[in-house]
Amino acid sequence: MKWYAGAAVMVLLIGGMAAAVVLTAPATKKAAAAPPKTTTTTTTVPPPVVLCPLTGTPAPGGVVPPRPALATKIGNYTDDRPSAGLNQTDIVFEEPVEGSYTRLVAVFQCQGAALVGDLRSARQPDVGILSQLSNPLFVHAGGINQVLNLIAGAPIQDKNVLNGGFGSVTVHPSGRYAPYATFTDTTPAWALNPEDTSPPAPLFTFSPAPPIGSVPGSGMSVHIPFSTASDVTWTWDPTTSAYLRSYSGAPDKLLDGTQTSSANVVIMTVPTAIGSWVENAGGGREVEVTATGSGPLVVLRDGVAITGTWTRSSLTQPAVLTATDGTPITLRPGNTWEELAPQGVTVTVTAAPPPATTIPTTTTPNTTTPNKSSTSKASTSKASTSKASTSKSTARP
Repeated sequence: MKWYAGAAVMVLLIGGMAAAVVLTAPATKKAAAAPPKTTTTTTTVPPPVVLCPLTGTPAPGGVVPPRPALATKIGNYTDDRPSAGLNQTDIVFEEPVEGSYTRLVAVFQCQGAALVGDLRSARQPDVGILSQLSNPLFVHAGGINQVLNLIAGAPIQDKNVLNGGFGSVTVHPSGRYAPYATFTDTTPAWALNPEDTSPPAPLFTFSPAPPIGSVPGSGMSVHIPFSTASDVTWTWDPTTSAYLRSYSGAPDKLLDGTQTSSANVVIMTVPTAIGSWVENAGGGREVEVTATGSGPLVVLRDGVAITGTWTRSSLTQPAVLTATDGTPITLRPGNTWEELAPQGVTVTVTAAPPPATTIPTTTTPNTTTPNKSSTSKASTSKASTSKASTSKSTARP
């Protein structure tokens, strides 16, 4: 019996241990939730478009050329024409000179031309034009001492090709005769100062669309009668989205056969005076332009005309162009011609004609059937009358 009791005790002990093991076994852990998936989106921001400072157009190759503005003095007598290189400019300024003629200052920066000219002598208005261009190179063919002294005292790099040593920058096309035969090439002209790698500051602000409030078709053409020899008209050409230049109604054709054109035409009416300096053998005296202050303004772009006021505080700062309603005037990206019209020259802007209006007509159907007999009698009577008239007419002496 003892061994039964011992066995029972052992069974009880083993059973208790098993129960204890079962009761103390750790609970089964639940599987951890997977972390949420994350999605990474990479957005590539395009680099900003680099714009040419004087035209507002994308710079060639995305980089503004590291060089200054290059200004060239172009003649505009009838014998100076046709000119060369004007459609490759960033800006062209037209200034009044003696005898009611004009001359041009053609400015290059983002683009150049292999043939530019013809080169002529400097004038007093050049200082006011060039001083705003951040110390530009100025290639010209001489000038009277008083004008050359003005240039020497201004922020201008004077490159007078008549001084000698400029053979590398002058070109003499066949078929031209002096003083209308000297031209230049912009590449060697920029090489006159290769250390200058500073582009000019902008003169204008640009926008793809005309300012709010502009009237479509309000600036289809503009007439600026400087004189009979410089009777200028600019006409909007929607095909090329540019204004085309004419003299007295005839297209202004360049040496390469193209017509002079511009995305913008800025006409600033400026005070002028006849100075005491004699410019030529005929006794023509210097036309002096007051380039600072303010005056009337009209800007043509995209076939619209915007009137306002120009204001310029100093020669080293560009003019501020403000519309009549007080808002800034922006130009179309592209080249610009700035016309300095003397006070007294009437600037005439022509708008597109208003669209023709058609008056609708209504036709009332004729429901009455004519009496054939009556019609026949009426026709016979009319014929008789005609014969009578004819007889009466031929009976007159």
